Amino acid sequence: MIYLTFAEGDSPIHRLDPRLRVIVVAVFSILIATTHSLTVALCGLLLGALLAALAELPNRGLLTRLLVVNGFVLFLWIFLPFSHAGEEALFRMGRLEATREGVMYATLITLKCNAIALAVSALLSTIEVTALGHALYHLWVPEKLIHLYMFTIRYFHVIRHEYERLATAAKVRGFRPRVNRHTYRTYGYLVGMLLVNSLDRAERVLAAMKCRGFLGRFYLLKHFEIRRADVLFGTSALIVLAVLAWLQWTPAIP
Repeated sequence: MIYLTFAEGDSPIHRLDPRLRVIVVAVFSILIATTHSLTVALCGLLLGALLAALAELPNRGLLTRLLVVNGFVLFLWIFLPFSHAGEEALFRMGRLEATREGVMYATLITLKCNAIALAVSALLSTIEVTALGHALYHLWVPEKLIHLYMFTIRYFHVIRHEYERLATAAKVRGFRPRVNRHTYRTYGYLVGMLLVNSLDRAERVLAAMKCRGFLGRFYLLKHFEIRRADVLFGTSALIVLAVLAWLQWTPAIP
């Protein structure tokens, strides 16, 4: 979930220690994802919106991300109110009956998804790719997973450009997609060439890295420093997360 333009900025969130941001967003996401309380989910949504405002995220990019998330949530609203068991019926559509419990459950999922999406966008997507890998290394994440993450982010765009080049070449040769065997065969050839070119690119990249002395690990030349703003943010986040956990474990909270 790395939106590269989110990493460009000088907001208070951008200046925080990446390690702290990774820890906070991980704990926050776990708390919100596991809660069954509408109150906690709503508080999480408000906190996510506050973090997004502090991070000064581009409105268009953030809205696009939220539209994608809520596009999947929309399918839940189509099925959950009618499929979730409940005692109170809110309305009927033919033989289908929408229950109050189903609507509340769909609402809970919607709040949780948007809260986590906002928090991840504000705290995680504002970290540069190399800085995030550096932070994960300091948090004792296995180096192979970090390498996989770094190469995936880097060469996902390379593969996308390769696909665009092949698609453009097909259009120049007069290809127009239709519902017929020729179209299916052309797309099959395109995917096959994309896989072959990707494998060839991977072998050339590996050879180039070996020529430069790569032995399976990256060496860190610069390390992070904890500053006063990081301590203040970490303390505030600890208090807020503790309150959310208390609300989640309190039986009286609906």
